[in-house]
Amino acid sequence: MNPARYLLAPWWLAQLATGAKSFRDNPLIGSRALNARGLHVKRVTLAHRIAAARRLRLSGLIDPADRAGFDRDGFVEKQDFLPPDVFARLRDGLFDRAWPAREMTQGDAITRRIAIDPAMLALVPEARALLADTRWGGLIRYAGSFDATPLVYVQSILSQTRDAPPDPQTHLHADTFHPTVKAWLFLTDVAVEDGPFTYVPGSHRATPQRLAWEQQVALKAPGGVDRLSARGSLRIGVEELPALGLAPPRAFVVPANTLVVGDTYGFHARGPSLRPSTRVEIWAYGRRNPFLPWTGLDALSLPGIAERTIPALWRTRDRLHDWGMMSQPWKDVGPKRPTER
Repeated sequence: MNPARYLLAPWWLAQLATGAKSFRDNPLIGSRALNARGLHVKRVTLAHRIAAARRLRLSGLIDPADRAGFDRDGFVEKQDFLPPDVFARLRDGLFDRAWPAREMTQGDAITRRIAIDPAMLALVPEARALLADTRWGGLIRYAGSFDATPLVYVQSILSQTRDAPPDPQTHLHADTFHPTVKAWLFLTDVAVEDGPFTYVPGSHRATPQRLAWEQQVALKAPGGVDRLSARGSLRIGVEELPALGLAPPRAFVVPANTLVVGDTYGFHARGPSLRPSTRVEIWAYGRRNPFLPWTGLDALSLPGIAERTIPALWRTRDRLHDWGMMSQPWKDVGPKRPTER
């Protein structure tokens, strides 16, 4: 064994108590011997039990009907989420300007993200009101199982932008091994041809069938699975769902002003886009250490810090990239409008 690996062993061991998920990058997480003894499945099971306890403490933040629907399906859908006049002002305020943007290309698709930062909040008061809306915050906190402020962007999905292999995000996958939250407030209508968000109802639960499937994947990883599964975002084929007791994916073909909040441990994907299109949404993302027993105590949720987190993360990643310490797939593309192709 390379002596350097001995030096890294404490770090790899400490990662077992965090959200680290890569079978490829951590030889303990990717150990066939340890996973044959149930390491991966035990981490999944423990993380879900702790998340359930946190959600119980947060259950008063959402309507009981929404809670029942989420617990059953793994998502909540709310059409006509904002009053029509408020939504129109929000969309116009975001679409009528060019904002500092970052882009990542995957296959034939470009994902553009624009931070909802202090400058945007000052110019678009409806965006500030949305982030303060207790319905928005309650759903995201319950789904994510933490009383924490998510990262929030204006996100544009530009499909069929070049002659390239299909977008890898169109393959059904789980983001990681534990409950996490993403939310989409669609600012444009989403047609079936436009690559709608899809989700497998009920796939957020760590059922015996799901755990058995994960055990088999863990025993093959990292070398016997695809690249993204090896990094801990497990891919699954539609034909495998019935064996897990799961129904086919549901595509969210929805009008603008629809909010969807989901647990992305559940299997989800972008639907295949049948034409060049641009889907725009306010997109939120939350993920913390899954083994924390408490719901709050998140310094990044403090006012004055939360809205500055994304620009700080981008600057930090840029600096680490310049030093050769980290990749930076999100390229600074200057000011762009959300709908610009």
